Amino acid sequence: MVAYYDEIEIEDMSWDEAKGVYHYPCPCGDRFEISRKQLANYEDIATCPSCSLIIRVIYDPLDFEDEPPDDEAQPEENKEEEEPRSDDDHFEDALDQLTLHEESKPSVIPVSA
Repeated sequence: MVAYYDEIEIEDMSWDEAKGVYHYPCPCGDRFEISRKQLANYEDIATCPSCSLIIRVIYDPLDFEDEPPDDEAQPEENKEEEEPRSDDDHFEDALDQLTLHEESKPSVIPVSA
């Protein structure tokens, strides 16, 4: 059985845009932290990086269901602006993937009545 220091509602936590986590003051002087991705993965335990205390976060998982999975997320500095592709680019891609097969004549099967 896990012993939580406290149970805190997400509304009582503060969002830290720089670190990308919700945080709440810890008695040790640091702060408990939990990310949106953790919440989206139904993880409700916020940890303090300086001590062994943990808190349980009370929240509605549906509020975080649109969060992308960890493997799809990219840090902001690595995101590149994609230029809009023209119709010509789409057409060229389609031509590259086009394969032609020689059609065989369908065989005729006599059907008796």
